[in-house]
Amino acid sequence: MNPSVTVDTDQALIMQFGTSRFLQAHVDYFVSHSLAQGKSDASVLVVQSSDSPAGSSRVAAMNSCTSYPVRIQGIKDAAVIETQEQISSICGALQANTDWPKIVEIFCKQVTHVVSNTADQGYLLHDSDSLDSFVPKSFPAKLLLLLEARYRHNAEPVTIMPCELVANNGAVLKALVLSLAVDWQLNKEFMHWLTDGCLWVNSLVDRIVSESIEPLGAVAEPYALWAIERQDGLVLPCQHPAIRLVDDLLPLETLKLSVLNLSHSFMVDLWQQQDNSPVQTVVQAMQDPYLRGQLDQVLHDEVLPVLQAMQLGEDIEAYVASVIERFLNPFLAHKLVDIAQNHQSKVERRILPLVQQAGQLLPELAMPKLRQCLARNGLLEGL
Repeated sequence: MNPSVTVDTDQALIMQFGTSRFLQAHVDYFVSHSLAQGKSDASVLVVQSSDSPAGSSRVAAMNSCTSYPVRIQGIKDAAVIETQEQISSICGALQANTDWPKIVEIFCKQVTHVVSNTADQGYLLHDSDSLDSFVPKSFPAKLLLLLEARYRHNAEPVTIMPCELVANNGAVLKALVLSLAVDWQLNKEFMHWLTDGCLWVNSLVDRIVSESIEPLGAVAEPYALWAIERQDGLVLPCQHPAIRLVDDLLPLETLKLSVLNLSHSFMVDLWQQQDNSPVQTVVQAMQDPYLRGQLDQVLHDEVLPVLQAMQLGEDIEAYVASVIERFLNPFLAHKLVDIAQNHQSKVERRILPLVQQAGQLLPELAMPKLRQCLARNGLLEGL
């Protein structure tokens, strides 16, 4: 283990898989506030599960810095926000490939919660992983090995709270870990503990974290959300106003997909029709009379009526207003060319479901702009 890592052996810990700037400005940010206000007592121990050089440099910084900056820049309630805070929730960091025995020991003795943000490839399994692996390659296999060791050590259940942008992320990760446990022929008592003892929590995260601060830290927008699906026995790892306990994540997932994500892809689709446009970022698109006008019309005339008919139980107009405010963030250089990656599949995932819902709930609603967008991407057939 890195000699600079010192962890109080009596301290309750949140084990975090992932070193990303997003986690630094989201979960770690919330934990820092909660600790400072005496609302929780578990610090964050970070585990780098990949071999990336950038992650390794962040691990080194986490072990040498007692705090790091998060710069909040944007617009909130029509006021420009530009502040910087020092975040001090991380008590150390370890690397899976070099510190695995120590990670297992700490996981068995001190961890109350697991959080993760392992990027797009995080849930992929590796055929070479097994119960005999010293350090499995995949995140689900690493987690299973740790859970199996914990079960043998003290059988105290743990709460797993993935933050990957996957619908029903807790249930999906649970199914992956259980499938591995079956493949590895682990005993029924452990399987029961894994299924019914440990809590696998679905959550939705939302905050644009636009850039890193070196060697550690991040720049983020004022808006932040960690929506967590309520279940029996759930104890949160920290408390913060941006954390929302909800009975069902689907309304919030629908809002995010059908307002924020839909708006991004709709603007990009119009932008792609223009030759040599000087517009390069979201905030520039919002300042362009044509693109802004088209977006305002599609949200008012084609999106809002469908979402209201769906009876989501959320303040839809307030959410739309918050998205517009986020898009107008003058500090955020969110490039349209980046949003345009995998554009057709994004249109299919973000726009097609809303048009399909309209067909069921509001068959008289014309939706000309969204239908034209679908047609340009070969997705109108059958509607």
